[in-house]
Amino acid sequence: MVLVLDFGSQYTRLIARRLRELRVFSLILPGRASLEEILKHKPQALILSGGPNSVFDPDSPRPDPRVLTLGLPTLGICYGMQLLAQELGGRVERIGRAEYGKALLTRYQGPLFKGLEGEVQVWMSHQDAVTELPPGWRVVAETEENPVAAMEAPDGKTFAVQFHPEVAHTPKGMQILENFLEIAGVKRDWTPEHVLESLVKEVRERVGEDRVLLAVSGGVDSSTLALLLAKARVNHLAVFVDHGLLRLGEREEVEGALRALGVNLRVVDARERFLTALKGVEDPEEKRRIIGREFVEVFSQVAREAGPFRFLAQGTLYPDVIESAGEPGAAKIKSHHNVGGLPEDLKFELLEPFRLLFKDEVRELALLLGLPDPIRLRHPFPGPGLAVRILGEVTEEKLDILRRADDIFISLLREWGLYSQVAQALAVLTPVRSVGVAGDERKYGYVLALRAVTTEDFMTADWARLPLDFLDEAARRITRRVPEIGRVVYDLTSKPPATIEWE
Repeated sequence: MVLVLDFGSQYTRLIARRLRELRVFSLILPGRASLEEILKHKPQALILSGGPNSVFDPDSPRPDPRVLTLGLPTLGICYGMQLLAQELGGRVERIGRAEYGKALLTRYQGPLFKGLEGEVQVWMSHQDAVTELPPGWRVVAETEENPVAAMEAPDGKTFAVQFHPEVAHTPKGMQILENFLEIAGVKRDWTPEHVLESLVKEVRERVGEDRVLLAVSGGVDSSTLALLLAKARVNHLAVFVDHGLLRLGEREEVEGALRALGVNLRVVDARERFLTALKGVEDPEEKRRIIGREFVEVFSQVAREAGPFRFLAQGTLYPDVIESAGEPGAAKIKSHHNVGGLPEDLKFELLEPFRLLFKDEVRELALLLGLPDPIRLRHPFPGPGLAVRILGEVTEEKLDILRRADDIFISLLREWGLYSQVAQALAVLTPVRSVGVAGDERKYGYVLALRAVTTEDFMTADWARLPLDFLDEAARRITRRVPEIGRVVYDLTSKPPATIEWE
C-alpha cells in the first residue's frame, strides 16, 4: 500500500495509475487527510502530489503536521517538494518566471536515480522553488535553471523532486518511481491474478446465499462484472436491455459471449418502446433524458418481476470514486453509476467490486475471465447508444444506415491495425444531405462524419492522424456499400474546444 496525498494536481490520478502499473496497490486521499485516516490504511510509503497552489498562500492545502513525523518513506512531487522543504525548516521562494515544460537534469546522484545514464529529460511545472534545504538534506539533482531539482533527507528514504516523474514527458520517470518503491521496501504483488482471487473471495463472503441484480450494457466494465459474479458462483441475474440503439451485431455478440462463460443473462427486447418514445425528438439532452427514463422503467420492471434481490452490482471504477469524493461502502447511488434514478421501493445494497480499480486493471481481469477481445478492448460507447450519433430525430431507417456505415469504419480500423492506436472512433450521421452522382443520375445523400481521437484520460483528446490512404478507402467503401450516404467527411477538431462525441 502506497498512499498518494492529493494537493490538487491534475496529475494525481496519474501517480496512482503509475504505481498500479508497477504492481503496487495505491490509493488517493485528500492532502488534508487526518493522521487517523492515513494510519487506517496502513501505508508503507507516502507520496505528496503537486498542486496549483503556492506554499505562500494562506489557504494552501497542507498535510496533518503529524504525518511528517511518522518516519514513513516519502516522496514529494513539485508542490509536495515545496511543502516538505517549508515544513521541515528549508526555504521556498517565488522565482522570477515560471519554469514550465521540458528540462534536462545536468547532474543527478543517489539511489533515487539508480540505473539512469546520460541526459535525463524531465517535465517541470512550477513558479516557486526551494532555495534553502532543510537541515541535513542534500541536493541530488539539478537543471541549468534550477539548482535544487531534487533533494534527499538524511534518513535515506525521504525524497523530493521538483519535476513530475509520473507524466510521459519524463521518459525515465517510471524508473525513478520504481527506485523509490525499492528504497521504501514496498512489495510489488498487485497482479491481476492476485486482484481476481481477492475479488472472488470478497464477493462470495459478502453475498453469501443472497441474490444479485446487474445491468449489463455490453461495455467492458459491466461485462467483466457479470463474469466475476459467475466466477464467484453467486446467485445473480444480469439484465441486458436492447433499446434498439446498439451497433451492428452487438446484442448477439454480448449475449453469446456472456452466456457461454456461465453468466445468468436475461435479454429484454425493448426496441419498439424506445423508438416510440424518441419519435420526433431532436434535442440531444431530451434524447438522453428519455432513454434514461425508459431504461429505468424497463429495468425496474424486471427487478420487480424476478426479485427479490438484496444487492445491485455496478461497475463503478476508482476514477468515479475519486471524482465524487466517495468512500468505500457508500450506500447511495451517485450520478456516475450505471443505473441511476431507480424508484425508492427498489431497496438494494450496492455491490461495487471494481470501485478501487482503474479501467486498464478491469481489462486485465476481463482477460483472465475469458472475455473475448472484441468486447474487452472495445472503445467506449455512450449509454444512449447511436441515438446521440444521429443528429436530429432517430428513426429505424437512420439507425440502419448508421449501423452499416459504422461497422465498415470500425472493421477497416481493425483491418489496417489502427483500432488499438486510437482511443475512440465513431461515425456520426448528420441531417445534412449533399448532391452527388450515381451512374449518370444526380442524387442527394446523407453526409457522414468520421471521428477518431487519441487520449490518455478522455479529459482532453487530439484528433487521430489516420493515414490518408485509409481515409480514402473508408470513404469509398462506405459510399459504395451504403448508397444512402453520398459524402464522407473527417473531423479534425480536438477536445477542447469540441467534445469527443458530437452530441
